[in-house]
Amino acid sequence: MTCSDKGYTRINIFSSCGRTVESAKHRRIFVSKRTSELVALMAISSTLFLFLHTRDLHTRLKSLQSVTNAASTSGDSTAMENDIDNFIQHDEKFEAYSLNNTGRAKRELIFFNRVPKVGSQTFMEILRLLSLRNQFVFYQDHVQRVETIRLAETEQLRVASMVSKYDTPSVFIKHISFVNFTKFYLPEPIYINLVRDPVERVISWYYYIRAPWYYVERKHAFPDTPLPDPNWLKKDFETCVLRGDRECRYTQGEKREGISDHRRQTMFFCGHDEECTPFNSEGALEQAKRSVEQHYAVVGVLEDFNVTLTVFEHYIPRFFKGATNVYHGDMGLHKVNHNAFKPIVSEAVKDLVRKNFTREIEFYQFCRQRLYRQRLALNL
Repeated sequence: MTCSDKGYTRINIFSSCGRTVESAKHRRIFVSKRTSELVALMAISSTLFLFLHTRDLHTRLKSLQSVTNAASTSGDSTAMENDIDNFIQHDEKFEAYSLNNTGRAKRELIFFNRVPKVGSQTFMEILRLLSLRNQFVFYQDHVQRVETIRLAETEQLRVASMVSKYDTPSVFIKHISFVNFTKFYLPEPIYINLVRDPVERVISWYYYIRAPWYYVERKHAFPDTPLPDPNWLKKDFETCVLRGDRECRYTQGEKREGISDHRRQTMFFCGHDEECTPFNSEGALEQAKRSVEQHYAVVGVLEDFNVTLTVFEHYIPRFFKGATNVYHGDMGLHKVNHNAFKPIVSEAVKDLVRKNFTREIEFYQFCRQRLYRQRLALNL
């Protein structure tokens, strides 16, 4: 009679029927055939459940992405919010903790490597006022003659080491590409930033550096700064694009450092590596996305500022409690750094520029979708 005849399944090929044989290398045991079949059935059931759950979650995410893409294309942030609300009413809520990198931080220290012309002046003023209410220290890097966005590794270490020595809780603000503190074996801070429609942002930057008050401030800070050519100051953005002037050519793969490359937002999230420098490149886009997903607690969006404040208040309450009230209070923060000298640019010219900003636009939409997923996860 075999072991199977007795109702047993052999687990170890060295086993003999009805007993366990011990040796230096093997331990032989028998279990009931019915028990082994039950275990196998449970394993198959668990695998099937996980497969169905994963497939369902993937379907929900793809559906949500379609909703946000459609609403984003329309440019109507209210429509986006309503469409996503309608979608989410018929599905499960996203878990807030799975979309929040705040817990990765090892210190109560915000690193705000602010992108220019995305409403960061207003946001910085909100933080300054909140520092008084919420009792944290506000650090802002000093104005520089030439701002260098990408730094050599030794300079990255210097900045990270300096910031890591600050008392906590505190906020540090500077125009600089993403600095990975853990690369230098330093505690990770709470990373935050803002983005803006990339074409609107580049137009804003164009007129910002031509505004009269901009040169008054620069002259005051650096008296020996030469004044620019009046013809350059008077040149409008549409003329610059249509004539193909050097500063308004946005060439795929071009590397332009100079006084720093303010044409794109991806550089501020990609980091300091060489792959981050080519304009509108796939490598810079993917690295910037990874950086946001793995490190940034919240990346706000200028066009969705109320949603931005809501997410910041709930994801980083230690610093942003009361942010919405501060912004909507009687402080006129919506007019901070507003450029009254910026004229209207035609949609036709904007469309010409958009053709060269494909990956910058993709990154912007990526950040916008992530922000709305974070807001939805709050179940407000």
